[in-house]
Amino acid sequence: MDLVVICSLIFTTIFISVLGLDLLRTSKKNEMISRINKVAGKEAKTKKSEKNDKPKHDFLRQILARAGDFSITRRLGARIDKKLGEADILLSGGEFIVMVTAIAIGTAMLVFSTTLKPLVSIAIGAISAVVPFVIVDSARNKRLADFNAQISDALSIMSNSLRSGFSFVQSMDMVRRELPDPIKKEFDRTILEINLGTSIELALENLSQRVNSDDMELVITAVLIQRQVGGNLAEVLDNIAGAIRERVRIKREIKTLTAQGRISGLIIGLLPIFLAVFMFSSNPGYILELFRNKTGLAMLSLAILGQLSGLMIIKKIVDIKF
Repeated sequence: MDLVVICSLIFTTIFISVLGLDLLRTSKKNEMISRINKVAGKEAKTKKSEKNDKPKHDFLRQILARAGDFSITRRLGARIDKKLGEADILLSGGEFIVMVTAIAIGTAMLVFSTTLKPLVSIAIGAISAVVPFVIVDSARNKRLADFNAQISDALSIMSNSLRSGFSFVQSMDMVRRELPDPIKKEFDRTILEINLGTSIELALENLSQRVNSDDMELVITAVLIQRQVGGNLAEVLDNIAGAIRERVRIKREIKTLTAQGRISGLIIGLLPIFLAVFMFSSNPGYILELFRNKTGLAMLSLAILGQLSGLMIIKKIVDIKF
């Protein structure tokens, strides 16, 4: 037990020391750049501008940013950068990895300091590390659902704007003015890209990659085809809006009909985990018997295999493709 505490303290000390050295190095670099600018004759900033140019992030965010710049955290975080963007979470992948690591270690140390049980501390620390990923997926799915719910209204506004004589970009700007986030924010960015010189086709493709929506991909594909072959874009958008409304209605109906199955799968999946944690915390010897002989390990393996098979079957039943 003492070894765990010592290792945790060593890790924390090294981690803080490295962050401190990196912050010191960056501050000296910024000071050197400031002096070079003054020698080069650049205009000095006023107090007001200096106040406005100060970083708006707090110290904790700066620590996350420094730690997220390390090569290992950048490599690990690159895989979840896209999910963070789709969830509209203002963190880089490296910063997110550092935050998850800090939460897991902090939770494990806190539990260990109160229970003095290493296995329980490690288990709860691992569970706490999964929670941020669940939050990101939940925020991503909610934002995608909100975006998809706004697409039909956006297409109706664009269709009416086109019939009124506005251009395609002006009709997108009309959507940006009339509808709230998340579609407002995404259209803002798309219009900004077009105004900065990006072609409409490339800006729309970037929009499709950012939101990762099947409905939006359908709309963008139709718009790109229309720009190549011509035709009445307003009528095309009206037809797609009607199809999307019907699709959203069917999705909601399916979600309602399969709610009981999804809740059953969730309960079946989580109940054994909570039961095992409770039994281990109340009587560790009772559970550890399963790990001390081959028969217990075989029973655990079969139980885990059965749980995974049941969850996969339930998921296949309630996940209706159309």
